[in-house]
Amino acid sequence: MSFISNFKLVSVASGALLLAACAANGSSSSSDMGADVGPIAGSQEDLVANVGDRVFFAFDRYDLNATAQSTLQRQAAWLDAHPTVTLLVEGHCDERGTREYNLALGARRANAAKGYLVSLGADPARATTISYGKERPVALGHNEESWALNRRAVSVVVNGPTS
Repeated sequence: MSFISNFKLVSVASGALLLAACAANGSSSSSDMGADVGPIAGSQEDLVANVGDRVFFAFDRYDLNATAQSTLQRQAAWLDAHPTVTLLVEGHCDERGTREYNLALGARRANAAKGYLVSLGADPARATTISYGKERPVALGHNEESWALNRRAVSVVVNGPTS
């Protein structure tokens, strides 16, 4: 056998011995490490996974439909369960309309979401609002499907546990 073949054989055998030693000593294998235990309670990931972080609006509207109200009711309960968390409610619009018009509409959307949270008992000091108008789309298409995804208010955890 050549030196390279012997080196490969020794390398493979050494690796196998190391793995066997780890298993014999009860060490975690790579498949056991970093097991997904879910999001940290009170984090943005927790809000997204267990409650929902956004509500959507009809074209040129800022009133909350039944689906949006249901999501915000879950957010209010989530806030109640996490009393140290504060939120930033972002208002967004689709690409149609002027920048100024969409900034104003985004503000009305964010305030509608915050106002509903407050009407459900959330402390108004625990939520602030901002409007991004049409400046931060999540969908880049120029069609109704994309526009519908961009007409939204998103609740973002400002201070809470990190994940």
